[in-house]
Amino acid sequence: MKRCPSNLILIGMPGSGKSTLGPILAGKLSRPFLDTDQAIEDAQQRTLQEIMNSDGQAIFRRIEEEVLLSLNLHDHVIATGGSAIYSQAGITHLKSNGLAIFLDADLVTLESRVNNFSTRGLVKHPEQSFAQLLDDRLPLYKKHADITVQSAGLTPEQTCGEILAAVLLP
Repeated sequence: MKRCPSNLILIGMPGSGKSTLGPILAGKLSRPFLDTDQAIEDAQQRTLQEIMNSDGQAIFRRIEEEVLLSLNLHDHVIATGGSAIYSQAGITHLKSNGLAIFLDADLVTLESRVNNFSTRGLVKHPEQSFAQLLDDRLPLYKKHADITVQSAGLTPEQTCGEILAAVLLP
């Protein structure tokens, strides 16, 4: 198999496929997989929603940034939380040893994939709609993406194929 850059960092909205594709992609590349949302929950011993409910958005973002900055991984597939993109320092740190792959999908696709917004642990203002959240985050995803892959209308296997075609080096 061709060589692949060190870490592959999946960025995108909730429902874009990061947590689904990450383990599949890691398996195809024989690499470990890390989900930063899971790393936050493990470190805090609470769910993302519990952190949001008890501590609020600002504290959650601080915790998330601390977790991102603590990662010193090589040859991993990393799925970031949708809000990781708000941490310039965290994303810069991750990208210092990898490629950011933006899993892009339209609003209808994203909403159809997210089962329950109230228990998802979404980092957003209470009055903010999912569409507004997408509008807020989209420029940041595009800014930090080294590669953009459309995940709407594709199976996870097909999306992994698109990612591999974009990142494998001769």
